[in-house]
Amino acid sequence: MRALVIEGVESNRIYEVPEPTVEPGQVLLAVRHVSLCGSDYNTFKGLNPLVSLPRIPGHEIGGVIAAVGEGVPPEYSMGRRALIVPYTNCGVCPSCRKGRVNACRSNKTLGVQQNGGLTEKIALPHEKIILNDTLAPRHLALVEPLSVGFHAVDRGHVCSADTVVVIGCGMIGMGAIAGSVHRKARVIAVDLGETKLALARRYGAAEVIDAGREDVAARVAELTGGDGADVVIEAVGLPQTFTQAIDFAAFSGRVVYVGYAKAPVTYQTQFFNLKELNIYGSRNATAADFHTVIDYLESLETPPDDLISKVFPFDQADQALPYWVAERDTTIKVMVEMPEPAL
Repeated sequence: MRALVIEGVESNRIYEVPEPTVEPGQVLLAVRHVSLCGSDYNTFKGLNPLVSLPRIPGHEIGGVIAAVGEGVPPEYSMGRRALIVPYTNCGVCPSCRKGRVNACRSNKTLGVQQNGGLTEKIALPHEKIILNDTLAPRHLALVEPLSVGFHAVDRGHVCSADTVVVIGCGMIGMGAIAGSVHRKARVIAVDLGETKLALARRYGAAEVIDAGREDVAARVAELTGGDGADVVIEAVGLPQTFTQAIDFAAFSGRVVYVGYAKAPVTYQTQFFNLKELNIYGSRNATAADFHTVIDYLESLETPPDDLISKVFPFDQADQALPYWVAERDTTIKVMVEMPEPAL
């Protein structure tokens, strides 16, 4: 079978790789759609310290069940559509013992610490498979990235009384916007350029700020009556946006970091104390987040196709990441579509 392999900095190619065997308790998924993530982008650019090369990317995966191993529950039947929870959990580390398996110390995300799903077939434990025959096939690959944003919203304890500033309107930021709006919060979205900000409005942002044209701090102050935001969700991962998150937060506010900076960050730490901030990290997503996003997507009156910037057929998968590099400012999500499997 074939797979896309990132083999070096800005170098990827489609290879022939061994087909997976299906062990007891596992499901074999014929992959139909893979959305590319910021982690895949950073791997391609040589900026992902968690990845060793060569690596098959991809952890935002939708597909069709092609085979099942012994001991798999009967509902996981041939031909059913499904998506993947792409994280592992050891069950014994402090996070796992607390039930926060999304933050497992030994986690190995598909496409990051282990080979991913940008391949024709993948075998996984059935516990990592979520069945769904309702969403359109390509929308199954949107659930994981939106879930990461929804998880950040949950970490920030967002509620209807809150004004939330979301810094970054890429796919994770869009999940944070949609998740906050889903909880009836007022959202102020921050990014560069009209393309992403227009999309933020379509998914419920009450106000948008173009960081390339406006003084963001002054505009946040104006829109919050000088108080700042109840919750700030940082979904960019730059040192300046990390410190901005502290600046934009109200006294007794909450800050959620879902991006992570690739360089050291210098803070004026007195604001941690003076504002008595709650500062949260946010990693991956929980199964509950996945199901919340599925319910959200199923409730939309208009299908979320506008979140998908471009779809490449699998034969052209090696062009997807170079396209994203060239069109990063206007790209929300790049997707690779496999041929429909013959089951």
